[in-house]
Amino acid sequence: MPTHSETRKLPYTAQQMYDLVADVARYPEFLPWCSAARVKSVTPHGDAEIMEADLVISFKVFRERFTSRVELMPGDKKIDTEYLDGPFRYMKSNWGFRDVEGGCEVSFFVDFAFRNMILQRLIGVVFNEAMQRIVRAFEARAEALYGKETA
Repeated sequence: MPTHSETRKLPYTAQQMYDLVADVARYPEFLPWCSAARVKSVTPHGDAEIMEADLVISFKVFRERFTSRVELMPGDKKIDTEYLDGPFRYMKSNWGFRDVEGGCEVSFFVDFAFRNMILQRLIGVVFNEAMQRIVRAFEARAEALYGKETA
């Protein structure tokens, strides 16, 4: 099952990067293959918020909608996502953000498997390239929103 994990240092604050990733409704504006996003609900949960959101992913002839439960933890600057409904057998992702000298450190992890074996094989062929494009899309979005260096 595809997994991807990486940590990057970026020239932005942890708060800026947290805000960018937490803004799920804007993903279609910059994320490859994300053709639609809808935040269905946001519910306070202690020091966190629980968001339920739909994303529509379009890739070649495939177009799939999936629903996720997103736990937003602004105090810890963490975001955990858990798959609820759609084309996956399972999907989990985690984001972490922390300020470091000259910017912030962003850590990202995703682990998933599709129910459809054809789609699973197809993504397996291009998985590493796809993850790199997604990471670059978040970096480009940060530069567009915040400029080259703001930390």
